[in-house]
Amino acid sequence: MMNVIRINSPLGDIFIGAKSGLISFLSFEKHEPTQTCDVLKLASKQLSEYFQGSRTEFDLPLEKEGTSFQVEAWQALQKIPYGETASYKDQALMMGDIKKARAVGSANGKNPLPIIIPCHRVIRSDGELGGYSCGIEKKVFLLELESKVSGK
Repeated sequence: MMNVIRINSPLGDIFIGAKSGLISFLSFEKHEPTQTCDVLKLASKQLSEYFQGSRTEFDLPLEKEGTSFQVEAWQALQKIPYGETASYKDQALMMGDIKKARAVGSANGKNPLPIIIPCHRVIRSDGELGGYSCGIEKKVFLLELESKVSGK
């Protein structure tokens, strides 16, 4: 059974889902909240700390449901330090093949756990922001928040 909560954030309402004790999605699209569970309470607390600037890493049990390439791309995202950015090429290099930069971009766009798995930290090689599945204004906000907190 899927449990879903809604939390208020500086970016608007965020919906977080969990099943079998694992966080399975984070979305800005409306979902019907259900009863909460311990892992959702923990996710809510950690997201609140992140937005307050007191948390730079998430420590949550995650369900990374996707192809093996997508999961590998999402694992690489988690290696990009808080307050820093990397290009799609950099991420592809982390995965061992610079030629996969476009595929990396596609995998990032399917990330079911934005913010927690920080796809907002990936930008184009020319320094432009590139896309963001949650909207470019949210990406700008997240990058500015992390830059301000980290001093980078």
